[in-house]
Amino acid sequence: MTWLDFDFMRRALMAAMIIGLLAPAIGVFLVQRRLALLGDGMGHVALTGVGLAFLTGSAPVPTALAVAVPGAIGIEVLRARSRSAGDVVLALVFYGGIAGGVLLTYMAGNRAASSLNQYLFGAITTVSATDLVWLAIAALAVFALLAVFGREMFAVAFDPEVAKTQGIRTELISTLTTVLAAVTVVIGMRTVGLLLVSAIMIVPIAAAQQVSSSFRSTAVTGVIIGVACAVGGVIASYYVDAPSGATIVLLTLACFLVTLAIGALIRRST
Repeated sequence: MTWLDFDFMRRALMAAMIIGLLAPAIGVFLVQRRLALLGDGMGHVALTGVGLAFLTGSAPVPTALAVAVPGAIGIEVLRARSRSAGDVVLALVFYGGIAGGVLLTYMAGNRAASSLNQYLFGAITTVSATDLVWLAIAALAVFALLAVFGREMFAVAFDPEVAKTQGIRTELISTLTTVLAAVTVVIGMRTVGLLLVSAIMIVPIAAAQQVSSSFRSTAVTGVIIGVACAVGGVIASYYVDAPSGATIVLLTLACFLVTLAIGALIRRST
């Protein structure tokens, strides 16, 4: 009997492939906009949604989405209209999100508190068929929006001032990018965990940048690295009996070091 004979491993691999495809596809825009820590901020907002789900007895994924999406819109409104710097706004979200999540989970009782680690650090082998359906629906919605607004998102990420002169509604596109990042974080919380999901969005893109020379090639290479590390991390976690989130993130960091060395060799030879 192999690991593919287990239903939970097949569901885990499908969930890993979804997040491996989606997270770097959104992360490339965050890296271009120098918002690498935005995923962490949205993870903390989603934690409040998870705590609310524990308290109300509702499904964690849709409840976290219902909290994270308005939170993402709120972040962009604060960033655009507040006098505080962007990193201060993210810090406020960090603190408020995690405090809200911990408080709501505590109010839900000890059983909820014991389940919180599954969402903080990931528990991909516990992904149910219902969870997988939610993941697939959310991922399809995100990819559809990328297909429609991808060019505008690239223009705003590359140079928002130039994008504005081209008639692009930069504030709306920036908000859309943040909302898609929030959805991606919620999708990835059972796979990698809310505290680590930002890594699968950012590190594969950082690795791809070492060996790529264009935005498109960086995105494609980052997605390939993301899928390979997500699937490889799940398989490795099965054999070494380790948390899947940690193994996935460590694999992405290893890929970064490898591409860093390859990139240095390429630049030295040219």
